[in-house]
Amino acid sequence: MLPRPLGDTWTLTGRSLRHILRSPDTILTTVVTPVALMLLFVYVLGGAIDTGADGSYVDYMLPGVLLITVASGVAYTAYRLFLDLQSGIFERFQSMPIARSSILWAHVLTSLVANLVSVAVVVVVALLLGFRTGASAGAWLAVAGIVVLFTLALTWVAVIAGLSATTVDGASAFSYPLIFLPFISSAFVPTETMPGPVAWFAEHQPVTAVVDTLRALFSQSPVGDDIWVALAWLVGVIAVAYASAVAVYRRRIS
Repeated sequence: MLPRPLGDTWTLTGRSLRHILRSPDTILTTVVTPVALMLLFVYVLGGAIDTGADGSYVDYMLPGVLLITVASGVAYTAYRLFLDLQSGIFERFQSMPIARSSILWAHVLTSLVANLVSVAVVVVVALLLGFRTGASAGAWLAVAGIVVLFTLALTWVAVIAGLSATTVDGASAFSYPLIFLPFISSAFVPTETMPGPVAWFAEHQPVTAVVDTLRALFSQSPVGDDIWVALAWLVGVIAVAYASAVAVYRRRIS
């Protein structure tokens, strides 16, 4: 027998996942953008970009594409949360003996599962396009762990957007800057090729540390301090976004 909060979360997560299974186009839509980007860069632009790294361009760009996949996917979390609020389902849940925290966690865990499936699809496509890695099982587990943390960080930001939005468009619009953030990082070109102020921003924003860590893990290179910078950013964003989401949620249901 699971403790009540865990049992409620499990039940509500199953409800949300069933909704996604009835609409698989959600995951298909999420992977369209990153797959299109890979095709564009690998077959059109990649040959003109000198990264100074060994291996094919798809090896270089895949970490950034994985983050774009997650950034695209979390928009649906905000959208589903907004629809639940507008439909009155939250009020009905409040009248039932359900742990309040389980409602938000169900949406977060649903986002995690859906985004990991999308990421897996993108990796398969990358393999078909020529992506190769000699990463060990431990390195793949580290990659999975970082992707999970990145997904949780963006999902809690999405929860804030979904709870705060007043329109459907507003609920998902927050994801647009997140999708474009990898373009101003080391995801597609080395940051030293950028103009001074842009290069400084690219070097110090969190996506670059995450991308460089994933790239080092895939290429079996030393990760250096990048992994600690990435983890600090991700854990910090999760903590702040979680606290903010809970505060907004309490205001909405009070």
